[in-house]
Order: sequence, then structure tokens, then C-alpha cells
Amino acid sequence: MQYDVKTPAQYLKVLEPDWRKDKLMEIRKLIKKHGPELKEGIKWGVLTFSYKEGRGFALNAQKNSVNFYVGTAKKVDPDGTLLAGLDVGKGCIRFKKTKAIADTHIEEFIVKAVGMLRKEEDIGC
Repeated sequence: MQYDVKTPAQYLKVLEPDWRKDKLMEIRKLIKKHGPELKEGIKWGVLTFSYKEGRGFALNAQKNSVNFYVGTAKKVDPDGTLLAGLDVGKGCIRFKKTKAIADTHIEEFIVKAVGMLRKEEDIGC
């Protein structure tokens, strides 16, 4: 889903107050905690977190999941240990209703991904 919003505050306001908003807010909090220098914004109707030259992450509530877009997940987690048990595409990590954020290693993944951005390592598609 893309939302017709211009700011992160508008994006958060239009989200339904359900499990998707809760999960999105948990992941957003982790991104802001470990990447305070990332600039939060809106691009393509989704929430973005940009580091130099627009590289970074996106976060979006879909109908059946919350999607965390990271570029290429395997560049951050080549052996898949940090993302084990999650629904992972090439550049998207999908969080379903039944998957508790606390039961994953997504915080470690975010720490590593932010560190790679800071070192200007390529995590893009």
C-alpha cells in the first residue's frame, strides 16, 4: 500500500491502530535508536530512513504484513542467521501478525545494516 501523505507524521496518523501499526512503530523505534542520523521522510508513499545520497531503508504497512525494505538483505546477512524464521525476499523483510519483533534478531540486523551504511558499504539492490 502506498499512502497519499507528505510527511512521516501524516503517514503515522493515517495508519489503522492495529497490529500493523504496532509492529511498524517497534521497527521504526529500533531504526531511530541505532541510526539517529538517518533522516526520516516519505518517498513513494512509504516511510523512509535516508543516509547520505538517499541510501537507507523504507518501512510500510501492507494488508497482511509490515515490510522493511533494506536493499539486498543477503548483503547484510549473508548466512541468514539474523533473519532466520522471517519471511525474507531479496530486499524486503515481511513481518506477519503472529511474528513478535522481540522473538527475532531484527535489532542486530538493523545495527549491522546501519553500520554498513556508515562505512558506505553497498547494501543496495
